[in-house]
Amino acid sequence: MPRTAANTQGVELEYDCFGSPDDPVLLLVMGLGAQMTAWPEGLCAAIAARGFRVVRFDNRDAGLSTFMDAGRQPDLGAILHGDPSSAPYLLGDMALDAVSLLDALGVDRAHIVGASMGGMIVQQLAIDRPERVLSLCSIMSLPGDRVSGGSTPEAGAVLMRARPENREEAIAVGVSASQVIGSPGYPEDPEELRERIAAALERQSRSDGFGRQFAAIVASPDRTPGLRELDLPTLVIHGADDPLVDRSGGEATAKAVPGAELLLVPGMGHNLPEPLWPEVVDAIAANAGRAKALA
Repeated sequence: MPRTAANTQGVELEYDCFGSPDDPVLLLVMGLGAQMTAWPEGLCAAIAARGFRVVRFDNRDAGLSTFMDAGRQPDLGAILHGDPSSAPYLLGDMALDAVSLLDALGVDRAHIVGASMGGMIVQQLAIDRPERVLSLCSIMSLPGDRVSGGSTPEAGAVLMRARPENREEAIAVGVSASQVIGSPGYPEDPEELRERIAAALERQSRSDGFGRQFAAIVASPDRTPGLRELDLPTLVIHGADDPLVDRSGGEATAKAVPGAELLLVPGMGHNLPEPLWPEVVDAIAANAGRAKALA
């Protein structure tokens, strides 16, 4: 897969593309601790078939992109208690990574879609660099207001689990976590889930980036004031039954952005099960179409 230098912080990003290079770019940004392969190839192909050049990439500290283990490391206890000074980077830096990838690809403006932490990143990207954004889609995310998007105790505990000590434990923990935060209306086959997690570990087994990404989330400021200033087609997709980021996160995001559309999906949790892909792809394509109509 291709790899490109992203910005002056020494980050290099692993990425790949789907669809025709002549189509408008739709950039997919994944969530906390996840690799770009968490955007399944089938979903990427379905979006590309709607007339987009789909680009997905590994965030810093995930997958095959640069791991930020050489510099300052976060004091999560201090950050959680209101002192963000030890965070090695913020969501704004991760948004800059995405902008730098667009620069490397020669793309002036793109449709941007983010899931979970990726939703936070694309929100920040739209706030900081609105001239680079054609349309915005935030999925199963929140605006960082410290009020909306709470977790159930069981789902919140998933984020605080100790690192697994070996591959089999990592697979077992991954399966268990996915079952806790997944979609109650669309339960996944445990064996297929196990195979997918094993494939992700085969690609990259490091987990130390999780804490730094989590620190970036907690240390970053509330995006609500910036979201109120946006003037672009915006879609918010959220699972009505999301146990990790409850529906209030999506509702608060949509409320903050003028003219935003909110799609609450019954039975959907904190993942994108395949039976929901047609609905999700239709909604993303329609939102992007609003940008074309305004051009």
